[in-house]
Amino acid sequence: MIADDLKEQYYQALLTKDSKYEGLFYVGVKTTGVFCRPTCPARKPKFENCEFYETAQQALLASFRPCQRCRPLSHPNHVSDVVRLLVEAVENNPEKRWKEQDFKDLSIDESTARRQFKKRFGMTFVEYARARRMGLALKHIRSGHTVIDSQLSTGYESSSGFRDAFSRIMGAAPTHINEGQVLKASWIDTRLGPMMAVADQKQLYLLEFIDRRGLEREVERLRIRTKSAIVPGMTPPIQSIEQELEQYFDGTLTTFDTPLFYLGTPFQKKVWEQLSLIPAGETRSYQEIAIALGKPTACRAVAQANGANQLAIVIPCHRVINTSGELGGYGGGITRKNWLLQHEKQRP
Repeated sequence: MIADDLKEQYYQALLTKDSKYEGLFYVGVKTTGVFCRPTCPARKPKFENCEFYETAQQALLASFRPCQRCRPLSHPNHVSDVVRLLVEAVENNPEKRWKEQDFKDLSIDESTARRQFKKRFGMTFVEYARARRMGLALKHIRSGHTVIDSQLSTGYESSSGFRDAFSRIMGAAPTHINEGQVLKASWIDTRLGPMMAVADQKQLYLLEFIDRRGLEREVERLRIRTKSAIVPGMTPPIQSIEQELEQYFDGTLTTFDTPLFYLGTPFQKKVWEQLSLIPAGETRSYQEIAIALGKPTACRAVAQANGANQLAIVIPCHRVINTSGELGGYGGGITRKNWLLQHEKQRP
């Protein structure tokens, strides 16, 4: 049973199509007989015509049928046929430079591809394909090929155009890339919404909800501090965390084994180590963390370090609350923080 005050909160989330509430509730619309997810694009019903449920199964049992627009029984971030088809096409020929006719050959509208890729990946399809080509060029350079060979193999006739495109995507000129490293970024779907994972071949550097405020600045700061290029792709740590997150949300996993890279000051790293010691289902206050570090007056510094954590869920900053018992802040949103705490308390 959902409390009345929570129903009001859920209704406001429905009106604003707030993605932070994905997976937290479903709404049954009495006048149409359908049930929807919070981000449904359909016209919004009046509050008195809404019934709220914690799971899709509850809505089905209440005789509501799934909405055909938001498809509440599919994954909240289900990949469209357009995106799936184009991603496969890029993988089949990653060095291809796409033209208008290529979209027509696949019976795909170019503007639709641009819009759906922008929503899904934060970049247009052309930008996605270019990034993939550049990833190949980077691989060639790092394996000993010359810049000119890499330029020609990825379809760039102009060396200046190749350099400009490379720098724009990779964050470094091609002749300087060996001085740094490459990080891969991948989209991971979860019950509480999509997350971005960034890792090299050995460790996970970042894991954040896609809609977290300031995520772009976090990624840029990561790129600068590690002197890395960040490109779309998959690595063993990303595959590992994707599997572990699935087990976590299923309730079968409480600790993560994916190797992590801590990018922070010595004090921040000590705080994050303390966070990792908090058992699932329990919470600690900022004051308790400060005392555990032997710095009882450092509550504000502990809170700042908590907020600087770039590995959401894995380093459980959501388990830190105010001394008063209030939840306090959370980069992924208070609703997610509350859900995560309740989820962990319900585990056997």
